[in-house]
Amino acid sequence: MDLFPEHEKRVKNAPLAWRMRPLTFEEFEGQSHLVAAGKPLRQAIEDDRISSLILYGPPGTGKTALAHLIARRTGRAFRTLNAVTAGVSEIRKVVAQAGESFGTGM
Repeated sequence: MDLFPEHEKRVKNAPLAWRMRPLTFEEFEGQSHLVAAGKPLRQAIEDDRISSLILYGPPGTGKTALAHLIARRTGRAFRTLNAVTAGVSEIRKVVAQAGESFGTGM
């Protein structure tokens, strides 16, 4: 019996933290004042009303996990980028890709 059947569909060679990332709000731990059923952020996500969002906090608090969950729930593309460690060329590349995705040709 598999305790995490949805997680088995992921690439088995990926890091454990990536494989165990929550796929649903029910799996997401913490921030219940924002992401519990009926709460403002969760409702906006479920209604696909998120146009942009800045997640701020110390490492390991679930920012990227929540961003992946939002992208999965809304069917949006998601690209992880750490602006602190990324170089200017990588940031420009991601911005250009985003512009192409939205048809703005940035």
